[in-house]
Amino acid sequence: MALAGLSLASSPLSYADEGQWQPHQLPQLKAELKRIGITIPAEKLADLSKHPMSAMVSLGGCSASFVSDSGLVVTNHHCAYGAVQRNSTAEKNYISNGFLAKTRAEELPAGPDSRMYITDKVENVTTQVLSGITPAMSGKQRHEHVQNRIKALIAECEQDKAYRCSVPSFHRGMEYYRIRQMMIRDVRLVYAPSDKIGNYGGDVDNFEWPRHTGDFSFLRAYVGKDGRPADPSADNVPYHSKDFLVVSAQGLKNGDPILLAGYPGTTSRYKLPEEIRFARDASYPARVAEYKSDLSVIAAATQGNANAEVRYASVAKSINNRLKKTEGLLAGFARKDIAAIKDAQDAEFRSWFSQHNADQSLLKELDAVIASDMALNEEEFAWSVATNSDLLKNARTLYRLALESTKPDAERKAGYQQRDISFISARLARLEQSYVSNVDQARYTAALQRYNKLDSKFRPQGLDILLPTPESVAALYRQSELGNTATRLAWLKKDVAAFQQSDDAFIRLAVKLHDIGLSLEERRKEVDGNLERVIPQYMQAVIAWKKSQGKPVYPDANSTLRVTYGTVAPYSPRDGVSKGPFTTVEGIVEKHTGKTPFDAPESLLAAVKEKRYGVFKDTALGTVPVNFLSSADTTGGNSGSAVMNKNSELVGLNFDSTYESITKDWYFDSAITRAIHVDIRYMLWVMKEVDHADNLLKEMTIRYPAK
Repeated sequence: MALAGLSLASSPLSYADEGQWQPHQLPQLKAELKRIGITIPAEKLADLSKHPMSAMVSLGGCSASFVSDSGLVVTNHHCAYGAVQRNSTAEKNYISNGFLAKTRAEELPAGPDSRMYITDKVENVTTQVLSGITPAMSGKQRHEHVQNRIKALIAECEQDKAYRCSVPSFHRGMEYYRIRQMMIRDVRLVYAPSDKIGNYGGDVDNFEWPRHTGDFSFLRAYVGKDGRPADPSADNVPYHSKDFLVVSAQGLKNGDPILLAGYPGTTSRYKLPEEIRFARDASYPARVAEYKSDLSVIAAATQGNANAEVRYASVAKSINNRLKKTEGLLAGFARKDIAAIKDAQDAEFRSWFSQHNADQSLLKELDAVIASDMALNEEEFAWSVATNSDLLKNARTLYRLALESTKPDAERKAGYQQRDISFISARLARLEQSYVSNVDQARYTAALQRYNKLDSKFRPQGLDILLPTPESVAALYRQSELGNTATRLAWLKKDVAAFQQSDDAFIRLAVKLHDIGLSLEERRKEVDGNLERVIPQYMQAVIAWKKSQGKPVYPDANSTLRVTYGTVAPYSPRDGVSKGPFTTVEGIVEKHTGKTPFDAPESLLAAVKEKRYGVFKDTALGTVPVNFLSSADTTGGNSGSAVMNKNSELVGLNFDSTYESITKDWYFDSAITRAIHVDIRYMLWVMKEVDHADNLLKEMTIRYPAK
């Protein structure tokens, strides 16, 4: 194609507030940033070594930011929920009671798999990744070639063990960037308010507006005495964060500009109409049914057992969040026919394409590879249902590690190389805090029953005969010792022969199922290789088409550092209704019932009743704001992202979106897309008036309103 040389770097100005921009793209958006009132130079925002970008942190699924020079990090309550849960017992329940370390010595381990990642270098390695590819390669050969190049680039980058490197693709293989991140391995829980604050409204209010949730928590990064990342140790010291965000209690008002930086997970803005219909009509409804069934089993199996309820609190919360989001996507698809909107856009694009390209075969090939991807997705979903047991997942991981360990490190599957052993070990150890035998048994029994009801054409060939019957599941748990952490970890050092000769029921099952799983992987490589060949050509054409219209060009989110911007803004979800942009502490009192999830702490209710608002009182609202809305472009993974004012001071934390906004993963509608943030004044007010976290208030640099 004639468009092969086009790069994402040639993006035009955006419109509305759409766009999850790579930092290096921001200098091209100077006019937009100036238009909304951002005073930070765009060149400074593009520099990862300078404030404020150097203060941004990834938690591997959530976002965060440094707020002191002693490694203090602020993020969402739900992002630190796993750490709170892992340190809780029925007798010492930090989930419901909250946790505050008044001294460094009282800070608790966040968990063996807790990490902080600080991005310090991003480089375009597209040429290195794609060199050597030939037209004669099959999809599988192409995919493996790319993966081998990526592994070599990562190995080169990780010569210094302080860093964790990755080479994600942008636009599904059009560009590749090597990203270097300092990886901090000793993470500790510092402060989390009670879930009566941090999760006020619970799943009832999730994705809803108005919200009154204090979704914030604090963690701290620790390193060795030499200042470099180290394994958890009592001898470690707080990480010296050279840059951190000043916290502003001066507040925002409607129409004020904001910047938001974080690590958004996944969006699908450039997918085809057929892919939207597949999600709407097949994939999402199946997921919703699966989530609901699994949650009901967990609830029944843990009922009346306080210890089991605590152990599965984080698991259930995670599934509930995915459920609510997926239901919201379906509701969004029902409310606005995004597939039809995409149909119109696709028709317009194809018309433009036919006028600018003599060879029309690309679009036919595109449709074919998309169809093969959707078909394989059906089988992969069935496989996930058939293997929904924590013990089985651990057994499969261990057996795969043993098999991969027989190969040279560079030839191992990504995720099973030497660099991954500590992560695998941490996941195996973490199970101790989120596993109860009878609960896992109930989940797996029910999962097999659901699998047996799936359409046979979607079940992987040969799998049915290898699976246990639901009636035989109890025997598997009696005949396995993988529920014991020491036993589980001991398998890390065993060879393939030990697995194949084992009499542990779940080890035997993992060995038996391995070839089916591997077959799915091999087919996925073929499909992905074809997607990676065709999608970049398609995206080059889409970018040229959008550029001709003056529309934004940014890659879909892929868990890499992005910056978005917007303004504090209300919205109208339907005719005659206007919402936002602020909620206040009085709304907490109005919602309070004394029963979960609307059970606010007595100390908070008393502070509101007595109007102890102090410097956190908003002059226009006459009270303390709790949450606010903005037009920023966010998605999952942006949880905990720093919301900054025009001077790059911290004024809020992103934690959710309105229900009407959920379909923004597929289509950005500027009229109704709103992100929900914790107003930093509410966080500070809770810390001062409710939880008396004076030590942390003193540690942070806080800019208070002028008296």
